Amino acid sequence: MAPPATPVAVSAPGKVLLAGGYLVLDREYTGLVFGLSARINVVARSIPTSPGVQLNEIVVDSPQFLEAQWRYGYHLAPERGGIKVTQFQVGSNINPNPFVETTLNYALTFISTLAPTNQSFAAARFTVLADNDYYSQPHSSSAADTAKKNPTRFAKFPTTLRDAHKTGLGSSAALVTSLTAALLTYYLSPSDFDLATPQGQRTLHNLAQAAHCAAQGKVGSGFDVAAAVYGSCKYRRFSPSILKGLPEAGKPGFAPALFECVTQAEWDTEIAKDGVSLPAGVALRMCDVDCGSQTVGMVKKVLAWREQDSQAAKTLWDDLQASNEKLGATLKAGEVESISGAVASVRELIRAMGTGSGVPIEPESQTALLDALQSVEGVHNGVVPGAGGFDALALVMKDDAETEKRVKQFLETWSADKGGVVRMLDVKGEMEGVRRESLDQYDGWVQ
Repeated sequence: MAPPATPVAVSAPGKVLLAGGYLVLDREYTGLVFGLSARINVVARSIPTSPGVQLNEIVVDSPQFLEAQWRYGYHLAPERGGIKVTQFQVGSNINPNPFVETTLNYALTFISTLAPTNQSFAAARFTVLADNDYYSQPHSSSAADTAKKNPTRFAKFPTTLRDAHKTGLGSSAALVTSLTAALLTYYLSPSDFDLATPQGQRTLHNLAQAAHCAAQGKVGSGFDVAAAVYGSCKYRRFSPSILKGLPEAGKPGFAPALFECVTQAEWDTEIAKDGVSLPAGVALRMCDVDCGSQTVGMVKKVLAWREQDSQAAKTLWDDLQASNEKLGATLKAGEVESISGAVASVRELIRAMGTGSGVPIEPESQTALLDALQSVEGVHNGVVPGAGGFDALALVMKDDAETEKRVKQFLETWSADKGGVVRMLDVKGEMEGVRRESLDQYDGWVQ
Protein backbone atom coordinates (compact mmCIF):
# COMPACT_ATOMS: atom_id res chain seq x y z
CA MET A 1 0.00 0.00 0.00
CA ALA A 2 1.43 3.38 -1.01
CA PRO A 3 1.87 5.89 1.82
CA PRO A 4 -0.61 8.75 2.11
CA ALA A 5 0.20 11.53 -0.33
CA THR A 6 0.37 15.25 0.39
CA PRO A 7 -3.03 17.00 0.24
CA VAL A 8 -3.76 18.50 -3.19
CA ALA A 9 -6.31 21.03 -4.48
CA VAL A 10 -7.09 21.70 -8.12
CA SER A 11 -9.84 23.53 -9.98
CA ALA A 12 -11.20 23.63 -13.52
CA PRO A 13 -13.38 26.34 -15.08
CA GLY A 14 -16.84 26.18 -16.57
CA LYS A 15 -17.39 27.22 -20.16
CA VAL A 16 -19.55 29.23 -22.49
CA LEU A 17 -19.59 28.44 -26.21
CA LEU A 18 -20.01 32.01 -27.39
CA ALA A 19 -20.00 31.04 -31.07
CA GLY A 20 -20.09 27.64 -32.76
CA GLY A 21 -23.13 25.90 -31.31
CA TYR A 22 -23.91 22.79 -33.44
CA LEU A 23 -21.02 23.66 -35.80
CA VAL A 24 -18.49 22.44 -33.23
CA LEU A 25 -19.86 18.89 -33.64
CA ASP A 26 -18.26 18.77 -37.12
CA ARG A 27 -14.48 18.88 -37.66
CA GLU A 28 -14.98 21.14 -40.67
CA TYR A 29 -15.95 23.96 -38.32
CA THR A 30 -14.73 25.54 -35.09
CA GLY A 31 -16.13 26.99 -31.89
CA LEU A 32 -15.16 30.08 -29.90
CA VAL A 33 -15.27 28.91 -26.29
CA PHE A 34 -14.53 30.97 -23.20
CA GLY A 35 -13.56 29.63 -19.81
CA LEU A 36 -15.42 31.10 -16.84
CA SER A 37 -14.44 32.30 -13.40
CA ALA A 38 -16.85 29.75 -11.86
CA ARG A 39 -14.81 26.65 -11.04
CA ILE A 40 -15.29 23.11 -9.85
CA ASN A 41 -12.75 22.53 -7.08
CA VAL A 42 -11.47 19.17 -5.86
CA VAL A 43 -9.48 18.74 -2.66
CA ALA A 44 -7.68 15.40 -2.22
CA ARG A 45 -6.37 14.18 1.11
CA SER A 46 -5.76 10.98 3.02
CA ILE A 47 -8.34 9.26 5.21
CA PRO A 48 -6.89 8.93 8.72
CA THR A 49 -6.92 5.38 10.13
CA SER A 50 -5.92 3.76 13.38
CA PRO A 51 -2.43 2.22 13.55
CA GLY A 52 -2.36 -1.13 11.77
CA VAL A 53 -5.72 -0.54 10.06
CA GLN A 54 -5.64 -0.63 6.27
CA LEU A 55 -8.47 0.82 4.16
CA ASN A 56 -8.97 0.07 0.49
CA GLU A 57 -11.45 2.86 -0.03
CA ILE A 58 -11.79 6.02 -2.09
CA VAL A 59 -14.45 8.50 -1.04
CA VAL A 60 -15.81 11.34 -3.18
CA ASP A 61 -18.13 13.80 -1.50
CA SER A 62 -19.92 17.01 -2.40
CA PRO A 63 -20.87 18.54 0.97
CA GLN A 64 -22.92 21.36 -0.57
CA PHE A 65 -25.72 18.89 -1.37
CA LEU A 66 -27.82 16.37 0.51
CA GLU A 67 -26.86 12.68 0.28
CA ALA A 68 -23.81 13.54 -1.83
CA GLN A 69 -21.20 11.03 -0.76
CA TRP A 70 -19.94 8.21 -2.95
CA ARG A 71 -17.72 5.51 -1.47
CA TYR A 72 -15.86 2.96 -3.55
CA GLY A 73 -13.73 -0.11 -3.20
CA TYR A 74 -11.59 -1.19 -6.14
CA HIS A 75 -9.99 -4.26 -7.65
CA LEU A 76 -7.67 -5.14 -10.49
CA ALA A 77 -9.83 -6.59 -13.28
CA PRO A 78 -8.55 -9.76 -15.00
CA GLU A 79 -7.02 -9.88 -18.48
CA ARG A 80 -5.56 -6.38 -18.24
CA GLY A 81 -8.98 -4.85 -17.62
CA GLY A 82 -7.51 -2.12 -15.42
CA ILE A 83 -8.77 -0.85 -12.07
CA LYS A 84 -12.52 -1.22 -11.55
CA VAL A 85 -14.30 0.49 -8.68
CA THR A 86 -17.33 -0.87 -6.82
CA GLN A 87 -19.67 1.50 -5.03
CA PHE A 88 -20.44 0.88 -1.37
CA GLN A 89 -23.74 1.59 0.27
CA VAL A 90 -23.94 4.85 2.27
CA GLY A 91 -26.61 4.51 4.96
CA SER A 92 -29.51 2.75 3.27
CA ASN A 93 -28.73 4.13 -0.19
CA ILE A 94 -26.63 3.40 -3.21
CA ASN A 95 -26.77 6.64 -5.11
CA PRO A 96 -24.93 6.17 -8.44
CA ASN A 97 -22.91 8.98 -10.00
CA PRO A 98 -21.72 7.88 -13.45
CA PHE A 99 -19.40 10.85 -13.89
CA VAL A 100 -17.56 10.17 -10.63
CA GLU A 101 -17.47 6.39 -11.09
CA THR A 102 -16.28 6.52 -14.70
CA THR A 103 -13.61 9.10 -13.87
CA LEU A 104 -12.28 6.85 -11.09
CA ASN A 105 -12.21 3.80 -13.39
CA TYR A 106 -10.35 5.69 -16.10
CA ALA A 107 -7.92 7.69 -13.96
CA LEU A 108 -6.97 4.83 -11.60
CA THR A 109 -6.48 2.49 -14.57
CA PHE A 110 -4.22 5.04 -16.27
CA ILE A 111 -2.22 5.61 -13.07
CA SER A 112 -1.72 1.88 -12.48
CA THR A 113 -0.55 1.41 -16.09
CA LEU A 114 1.81 4.39 -16.11
CA ALA A 115 3.28 3.51 -12.70
CA PRO A 116 2.84 -0.28 -12.26
CA THR A 117 3.89 -0.08 -8.60
CA ASN A 118 0.62 1.87 -8.08
CA GLN A 119 -1.64 -1.16 -8.20
CA SER A 120 -2.78 -0.37 -4.68
CA PHE A 121 -4.00 3.10 -3.75
CA ALA A 122 -3.80 4.72 -0.34
CA ALA A 123 -7.29 5.43 1.02
CA ALA A 124 -8.23 8.99 0.11
CA ARG A 125 -11.10 11.45 0.18
CA PHE A 126 -11.83 13.77 -2.77
CA THR A 127 -14.07 16.69 -1.81
CA VAL A 128 -15.85 18.46 -4.67
CA LEU A 129 -16.83 22.11 -4.19
CA ALA A 130 -18.69 24.00 -6.93
CA ASP A 131 -18.71 27.78 -7.14
CA ASN A 132 -22.28 28.99 -6.65
CA ASP A 133 -22.99 30.07 -10.22
CA TYR A 134 -23.15 26.46 -11.49
CA TYR A 135 -26.57 26.08 -9.90
CA SER A 136 -29.64 28.29 -9.73
CA GLN A 137 -29.86 29.56 -6.17
CA PRO A 138 -33.00 29.62 -4.05
CA HIS A 139 -33.78 33.28 -4.62
CA SER A 140 -36.34 36.01 -4.90
CA SER A 141 -36.36 38.61 -7.64
CA SER A 142 -34.30 40.86 -5.37
CA ALA A 143 -30.56 40.66 -5.89
CA ALA A 144 -30.04 41.93 -2.33
CA ASP A 145 -32.13 39.07 -0.91
CA THR A 146 -30.18 36.56 -2.99
CA ALA A 147 -26.88 37.86 -1.64
CA LYS A 148 -28.19 37.58 1.93
CA LYS A 149 -29.24 33.97 1.41
CA ASN A 150 -25.89 32.77 0.09
CA PRO A 151 -23.10 35.10 1.20
CA THR A 152 -20.39 32.44 0.90
CA ARG A 153 -18.48 31.18 -2.13
CA PHE A 154 -19.83 27.65 -1.71
CA ALA A 155 -23.55 27.63 -0.89
CA LYS A 156 -25.28 24.81 0.98
CA PHE A 157 -28.23 23.60 -1.10
CA PRO A 158 -31.41 22.12 0.40
CA THR A 159 -31.56 19.47 -2.34
CA THR A 160 -29.73 16.44 -3.67
CA LEU A 161 -27.32 17.02 -6.53
CA ARG A 162 -29.76 15.31 -8.90
CA ASP A 163 -32.51 17.80 -8.02
CA ALA A 164 -30.36 20.94 -8.26
CA HIS A 165 -31.09 23.27 -11.18
CA LYS A 166 -28.00 23.71 -13.34
CA THR A 167 -27.30 27.03 -15.06
CA GLY A 168 -25.61 25.40 -18.06
CA LEU A 169 -21.97 26.33 -17.36
CA GLY A 170 -20.51 22.86 -18.02
CA SER A 171 -20.41 21.33 -14.55
CA SER A 172 -19.95 17.71 -15.67
CA ALA A 173 -16.91 18.49 -17.86
CA ALA A 174 -15.36 20.66 -15.15
CA LEU A 175 -16.00 17.92 -12.57
CA VAL A 176 -14.45 15.15 -14.68
CA THR A 177 -11.46 17.35 -15.53
CA SER A 178 -10.79 18.56 -11.99
CA LEU A 179 -11.32 15.11 -10.42
CA THR A 180 -9.02 13.51 -13.03
CA ALA A 181 -6.39 16.18 -12.39
CA ALA A 182 -6.66 15.67 -8.62
CA LEU A 183 -6.29 11.88 -8.93
CA LEU A 184 -3.26 12.15 -11.23
CA THR A 185 -1.60 14.81 -9.08
CA TYR A 186 -2.33 13.02 -5.79
CA TYR A 187 -1.27 9.51 -6.76
CA LEU A 188 1.57 10.16 -9.23
CA SER A 189 5.00 11.68 -8.67
CA PRO A 190 5.72 15.07 -10.31
CA SER A 191 8.10 13.29 -12.71
CA ASP A 192 5.18 11.18 -13.98
CA PHE A 193 2.57 13.96 -14.08
CA ASP A 194 2.87 17.72 -13.73
CA LEU A 195 -0.26 19.77 -14.31
CA ALA A 196 1.78 22.89 -15.11
CA THR A 197 3.50 21.40 -18.19
CA PRO A 198 2.17 21.12 -21.76
CA GLN A 199 2.68 17.34 -21.58
CA GLY A 200 0.72 17.13 -18.34
CA GLN A 201 -2.12 19.18 -19.79
CA ARG A 202 -2.17 17.04 -22.92
CA THR A 203 -2.36 13.85 -20.84
CA LEU A 204 -5.14 15.35 -18.72
CA HIS A 205 -7.06 16.55 -21.78
CA ASN A 206 -6.99 13.18 -23.53
CA LEU A 207 -7.83 11.17 -20.40
CA ALA A 208 -10.63 13.53 -19.31
CA GLN A 209 -12.13 13.52 -22.83
CA ALA A 210 -12.17 9.71 -22.83
CA ALA A 211 -13.75 9.52 -19.36
CA HIS A 212 -16.32 12.26 -20.01
CA CYS A 213 -17.45 10.69 -23.29
CA ALA A 214 -17.84 7.29 -21.61
CA ALA A 215 -19.75 8.78 -18.68
CA GLN A 216 -22.27 10.56 -20.90
CA GLY A 217 -22.67 7.54 -23.13
CA LYS A 218 -21.57 9.18 -26.37
CA VAL A 219 -18.63 10.84 -28.06
CA GLY A 220 -19.43 14.54 -27.81
CA SER A 221 -17.56 17.40 -29.42
CA GLY A 222 -15.39 17.84 -26.31
CA PHE A 223 -15.29 21.66 -26.33
CA ASP A 224 -16.34 21.74 -22.67
CA VAL A 225 -13.48 19.50 -21.53
CA ALA A 226 -11.04 21.48 -23.70
CA ALA A 227 -12.14 24.69 -21.98
CA ALA A 228 -11.83 23.02 -18.56
CA VAL A 229 -8.22 22.07 -19.32
CA TYR A 230 -6.99 25.00 -21.44
CA GLY A 231 -9.42 27.83 -20.69
CA SER A 232 -10.62 30.14 -23.47
CA CYS A 233 -9.71 28.92 -26.94
CA LYS A 234 -10.71 28.42 -30.55
CA TYR A 235 -11.60 24.74 -30.73
CA ARG A 236 -11.79 22.13 -33.48
CA ARG A 237 -13.06 18.76 -32.27
CA PHE A 238 -11.17 15.46 -32.34
CA SER A 239 -12.21 12.64 -34.66
CA PRO A 240 -14.71 10.38 -32.85
CA SER A 241 -12.84 7.33 -34.17
CA ILE A 242 -10.06 8.00 -31.60
CA LEU A 243 -12.34 6.71 -28.83
CA LYS A 244 -14.42 4.19 -30.78
CA GLY A 245 -12.16 1.20 -30.14
CA LEU A 246 -11.88 1.52 -26.36
CA PRO A 247 -13.28 -1.46 -24.44
CA GLU A 248 -15.53 -0.76 -21.46
CA ALA A 249 -13.77 -0.15 -18.16
CA GLY A 250 -12.87 -3.48 -16.56
CA LYS A 251 -13.24 -5.46 -19.79
CA PRO A 252 -10.26 -7.44 -21.17
CA GLY A 253 -7.63 -5.17 -22.68
CA PHE A 254 -9.07 -1.92 -21.32
CA ALA A 255 -5.88 -0.87 -19.50
CA PRO A 256 -3.42 -1.02 -22.43
CA ALA A 257 -6.03 0.35 -24.86
CA LEU A 258 -6.72 3.36 -22.63
CA PHE A 259 -3.02 4.01 -22.06
CA GLU A 260 -2.27 3.89 -25.78
CA CYS A 261 -5.27 6.12 -26.55
CA VAL A 262 -4.14 8.78 -24.06
CA THR A 263 -0.39 8.71 -24.75
CA GLN A 264 0.11 7.41 -28.30
CA ALA A 265 -3.01 8.07 -30.40
CA GLU A 266 -2.89 10.89 -32.95
CA TRP A 267 -5.36 13.27 -31.32
CA ASP A 268 -6.35 15.70 -34.06
CA THR A 269 -7.96 18.21 -31.71
CA GLU A 270 -6.99 21.80 -32.53
CA ILE A 271 -6.89 24.15 -29.56
CA ALA A 272 -5.71 27.67 -30.35
CA LYS A 273 -5.37 30.10 -27.45
CA ASP A 274 -3.58 32.80 -29.43
CA GLY A 275 -5.92 35.58 -30.46
CA VAL A 276 -8.85 34.51 -28.27
CA SER A 277 -9.52 37.45 -26.00
CA LEU A 278 -11.88 40.23 -25.00
CA PRO A 279 -11.09 43.91 -25.54
CA ALA A 280 -9.86 45.88 -22.53
CA GLY A 281 -12.82 47.12 -20.51
CA VAL A 282 -15.21 44.51 -21.98
CA ALA A 283 -16.53 41.55 -19.98
CA LEU A 284 -18.39 38.38 -20.84
CA ARG A 285 -21.20 37.94 -18.28
CA MET A 286 -23.93 35.35 -17.83
CA CYS A 287 -27.61 35.63 -16.90
CA ASP A 288 -29.43 32.69 -15.31
CA VAL A 289 -32.87 32.07 -16.79
CA ASP A 290 -33.50 29.09 -14.42
CA CYS A 291 -35.44 26.67 -16.56
CA GLY A 292 -32.88 24.80 -18.67
CA SER A 293 -33.13 22.89 -21.94
CA GLN A 294 -32.96 19.27 -23.03
CA THR A 295 -29.80 19.75 -25.07
CA VAL A 296 -29.56 16.15 -26.34
CA GLY A 297 -33.03 16.23 -27.93
CA MET A 298 -32.34 19.61 -29.53
CA VAL A 299 -29.07 18.41 -31.05
CA LYS A 300 -30.72 15.30 -32.52
CA LYS A 301 -33.41 17.39 -34.22
CA VAL A 302 -30.93 19.90 -35.67
CA LEU A 303 -28.68 17.14 -37.02
CA ALA A 304 -31.68 15.32 -38.53
CA TRP A 305 -32.69 18.51 -40.35
CA ARG A 306 -29.11 19.00 -41.53
CA GLU A 307 -29.16 15.53 -43.05
CA GLN A 308 -32.55 16.01 -44.72
CA ASP A 309 -31.83 19.45 -46.17
CA SER A 310 -28.09 19.11 -46.63
CA GLN A 311 -27.50 21.86 -49.21
CA ALA A 312 -29.40 24.58 -47.35
CA ALA A 313 -27.82 23.48 -44.09
CA LYS A 314 -24.30 23.55 -45.55
CA THR A 315 -24.81 27.09 -46.82
CA LEU A 316 -26.06 28.13 -43.40
CA TRP A 317 -23.21 26.33 -41.57
CA ASP A 318 -20.62 28.02 -43.82
CA ASP A 319 -22.18 31.45 -43.36
CA LEU A 320 -22.34 30.95 -39.61
CA GLN A 321 -18.70 29.85 -39.48
CA ALA A 322 -17.73 33.05 -41.32
CA SER A 323 -19.79 35.18 -38.92
CA ASN A 324 -18.33 33.39 -35.91
CA GLU A 325 -14.80 33.99 -37.16
CA LYS A 326 -15.61 37.65 -37.77
CA LEU A 327 -16.87 37.96 -34.19
CA GLY A 328 -13.67 36.37 -32.86
CA ALA A 329 -11.55 38.72 -34.96
CA THR A 330 -13.59 41.73 -33.80
CA LEU A 331 -13.05 40.82 -30.14
CA LYS A 332 -9.35 40.11 -30.69
CA ALA A 333 -8.81 43.42 -32.47
CA GLY A 334 -10.53 45.35 -29.70
CA GLU A 335 -13.06 46.89 -32.07
CA VAL A 336 -15.61 47.65 -29.37
CA GLU A 337 -17.92 49.65 -31.64
CA SER A 338 -18.24 46.64 -33.99
CA ILE A 339 -19.17 44.04 -31.35
CA SER A 340 -22.92 44.65 -31.48
CA GLY A 341 -23.14 44.19 -35.25
CA ALA A 342 -20.87 41.13 -35.26
CA VAL A 343 -23.02 39.42 -32.60
CA ALA A 344 -26.22 40.44 -34.43
CA SER A 345 -25.01 38.63 -37.58
CA VAL A 346 -24.39 35.46 -35.57
CA ARG A 347 -27.80 35.66 -33.90
CA GLU A 348 -29.62 36.15 -37.22
CA LEU A 349 -28.12 32.95 -38.62
CA ILE A 350 -28.78 31.05 -35.37
CA ARG A 351 -32.46 32.00 -35.64
CA ALA A 352 -32.47 30.81 -39.26
CA MET A 353 -31.06 27.46 -38.09
CA GLY A 354 -33.83 27.28 -35.49
CA THR A 355 -36.52 28.05 -38.06
CA GLY A 356 -35.19 25.45 -40.50
CA SER A 357 -34.86 22.70 -37.93
CA GLY A 358 -37.94 23.53 -35.87
CA VAL A 359 -35.79 23.77 -32.73
CA PRO A 360 -36.00 26.81 -30.39
CA ILE A 361 -32.26 27.58 -30.45
CA GLU A 362 -32.96 31.24 -29.75
CA PRO A 363 -36.55 31.07 -28.41
CA GLU A 364 -38.78 34.09 -28.90
CA SER A 365 -38.68 34.91 -25.18
CA GLN A 366 -34.87 34.92 -25.28
CA THR A 367 -34.88 37.07 -28.42
CA ALA A 368 -37.12 39.62 -26.69
CA LEU A 369 -34.89 39.67 -23.62
CA LEU A 370 -31.63 40.00 -25.59
CA ASP A 371 -33.06 42.75 -27.79
CA ALA A 372 -34.31 44.65 -24.74
CA LEU A 373 -30.95 44.29 -22.96
CA GLN A 374 -29.26 46.12 -25.82
CA SER A 375 -31.13 49.24 -24.75
CA VAL A 376 -29.22 49.17 -21.45
CA GLU A 377 -26.25 51.54 -21.59
CA GLY A 378 -22.98 49.58 -21.74
CA VAL A 379 -24.46 46.33 -23.14
CA HIS A 380 -23.10 45.55 -26.62
CA ASN A 381 -25.16 42.44 -27.36
CA GLY A 382 -25.70 38.90 -26.18
CA VAL A 383 -26.36 35.35 -27.34
CA VAL A 384 -28.05 32.18 -26.21
CA PRO A 385 -24.79 30.21 -26.17
CA GLY A 386 -23.96 26.61 -27.05
CA ALA A 387 -26.94 24.56 -28.17
CA GLY A 388 -29.29 27.39 -27.24
CA GLY A 389 -32.68 27.05 -25.61
CA PHE A 390 -33.49 28.31 -22.14
CA ASP A 391 -30.13 28.00 -20.39
CA ALA A 392 -28.08 30.99 -19.25
CA LEU A 393 -27.61 33.96 -21.59
CA ALA A 394 -24.16 35.33 -22.41
CA LEU A 395 -23.76 39.11 -22.53
CA VAL A 396 -20.86 41.08 -23.97
CA MET A 397 -20.87 44.31 -21.99
CA LYS A 398 -18.79 47.08 -20.51
CA ASP A 399 -16.79 45.85 -17.53
CA ASP A 400 -17.66 48.36 -14.84
CA ALA A 401 -19.83 48.57 -11.73
CA GLU A 402 -22.25 51.10 -13.23
CA THR A 403 -23.13 48.87 -16.21
CA GLU A 404 -23.50 45.85 -13.93
CA LYS A 405 -25.87 47.82 -11.69
CA ARG A 406 -27.97 48.96 -14.67
CA VAL A 407 -28.24 45.40 -16.01
CA LYS A 408 -29.25 43.99 -12.61
CA GLN A 409 -31.91 46.67 -12.19
CA PHE A 410 -33.20 46.00 -15.70
CA LEU A 411 -33.43 42.26 -15.01
CA GLU A 412 -35.33 42.83 -11.75
CA THR A 413 -37.89 44.94 -13.58
CA TRP A 414 -38.09 42.44 -16.46
CA SER A 415 -38.59 39.53 -14.03
CA ALA A 416 -41.35 41.37 -12.19
CA ASP A 417 -43.13 42.32 -15.42
CA LYS A 418 -42.83 38.90 -17.11
CA GLY A 419 -43.44 36.73 -14.06
CA GLY A 420 -40.14 34.81 -14.12
CA VAL A 421 -36.74 35.21 -12.53
CA VAL A 422 -33.77 36.26 -14.64
CA ARG A 423 -30.66 37.35 -12.79
CA MET A 424 -27.06 38.17 -13.57
CA LEU A 425 -24.55 35.66 -12.29
CA ASP A 426 -21.30 36.76 -10.67
CA VAL A 427 -19.30 34.70 -13.16
CA LYS A 428 -17.14 36.35 -15.83
CA GLY A 429 -15.22 35.06 -18.82
CA GLU A 430 -11.56 34.38 -18.07
CA MET A 431 -8.64 32.89 -19.98
CA GLU A 432 -7.10 30.35 -17.59
CA GLY A 433 -7.84 26.63 -17.54
CA VAL A 434 -7.16 23.96 -14.92
CA ARG A 435 -4.77 24.92 -12.12
CA ARG A 436 -3.44 23.97 -8.70
CA GLU A 437 -5.01 25.84 -5.79
CA SER A 438 -3.94 26.70 -2.26
CA LEU A 439 -5.65 24.64 0.42
CA ASP A 440 -6.44 27.51 2.79
CA GLN A 441 -9.36 28.79 0.68
CA TYR A 442 -11.35 25.67 1.55
CA ASP A 443 -11.23 26.16 5.33
CA GLY A 444 -14.45 24.98 6.94
CA TRP A 445 -15.18 22.54 4.12
CA VAL A 446 -12.25 20.16 4.51
CA GLN A 447 -10.48 19.15 7.72
